[in-house]
Amino acid sequence: MILGGAGQVGTELQAIAWDADIRVHAPTRAELDITDADAVAEMLAGRDYRAVINTAAYTAVDKAESDVVAAWRLNALAPAILAAATAQKKIPLVHVSTDYVFSGTKPGEAYAPDEPIDPQSVYGASKAAGELAVRTGNPRHAIVRTAWVVSPHRGNFVKTMLRLAGERDALTVVNDQHGSPTSAADLATALAVIARRLAADEAAPTGTFHCVNAGATTWCGFAEAILAGAARRGGRGVPVKGIPTAAYPTPARRPANSRLSTDSLTAAYGIAPRPWESALDDILDRLVGPAERAGV
Repeated sequence: MILGGAGQVGTELQAIAWDADIRVHAPTRAELDITDADAVAEMLAGRDYRAVINTAAYTAVDKAESDVVAAWRLNALAPAILAAATAQKKIPLVHVSTDYVFSGTKPGEAYAPDEPIDPQSVYGASKAAGELAVRTGNPRHAIVRTAWVVSPHRGNFVKTMLRLAGERDALTVVNDQHGSPTSAADLATALAVIARRLAADEAAPTGTFHCVNAGATTWCGFAEAILAGAARRGGRGVPVKGIPTAAYPTPARRPANSRLSTDSLTAAYGIAPRPWESALDDILDRLVGPAERAGV
């Protein structure tokens, strides 16, 4: 079962060429309210699920600062319900979380999964609570933290930059927040590998892992790469000016360092994410068109 199927990662999970013996069920919000314990129990009783992947979340980071109850309901209560219900049925649970559980103040290096968390926003705190609920509620779990997710679907940074480049002659983007742009398709592939292994192998690794594409940049550097890639495909390129976070205040505090180490994911599941630049090329191919790669 895939939860959050209408989102970027959920959409890509449903597009995967699953093995012939695997059937995927992605109930819509109208079909299943994951904050309703009775509804979740009834849904799990209705089919012989081998694994549950939860990508559903309240992700409006700034809105969460004032919409606290809704954020905690979806990001903390729902995972608690899912963990309890899946544990009762002995079903492994794969749960997607975020870099926002960290303070983002660690200098230079990537965060390892076992480092202390210190969320600085309502969104981050609610996701940290969801992690705790999964960790304590179902021993057969994999919590997969990610960051800077982009794809050809829904609203995301790549699509926003392409739209703004068509509307403006120059863009200003923060240049002091660092992270790893992550393809929703690559993340979905990793989640599928983990879910299949947990479903088939009682001894499969459990715990908390990180999954982001390899390498890191700033939001400004990411914007420059997006527009340069679009220009190679015949799109409009405009100059990008870097600005400090202080010049672009937001209700929720953003992590200055969103780098996440994927070493334990590679060790446990053999998943070694490709560079973010390669993943971006695939997304731009779908959004803009094939690149003119000769001489590039």
